[in-house]
Amino acid sequence: MTVKRPGRRKPGESGNPKGRAKGSGEVARLRASIAGSIPAIIERLTTQALAGDVGAARLLLERAIAPLKAAEVAAPLALPDGTLTVQGRAVLGAVAAGTLAPGQGAALLSGIGTLAYVVELDELARRVAVLESKGGPDDDPPGSNA
Repeated sequence: MTVKRPGRRKPGESGNPKGRAKGSGEVARLRASIAGSIPAIIERLTTQALAGDVGAARLLLERAIAPLKAAEVAAPLALPDGTLTVQGRAVLGAVAAGTLAPGQGAALLSGIGTLAYVVELDELARRVAVLESKGGPDDDPPGSNA
């Protein structure tokens, strides 16, 4: 007969299946203690910000307005006909000349790299189709006993 020792549970078995009560943590207590003062705090920060307190203004603006993100202006670029290598060099040349932003150049090079991968897959699929169309006695798949 096995005796269950205290403190030993099966994996996944909790000693407190209902868990800790919601709102019983330190953060919840802190929030509850200042909840009634929030309107007065915001009013005071607003007054200080309007009086020239940059820190108060920054705090209010950071919480009320989403930060602005830098946006690049689209720059048209005519890629030359030719290989993907030639097109990639044209993108690098445009970045080096300053006619194309580095972020846009990186995005274009990434797109050219993805296109190269797709072209490679298409070429492999074409080659497999040609090999399969040749047919013959060795056309059975490996492991078949036909």
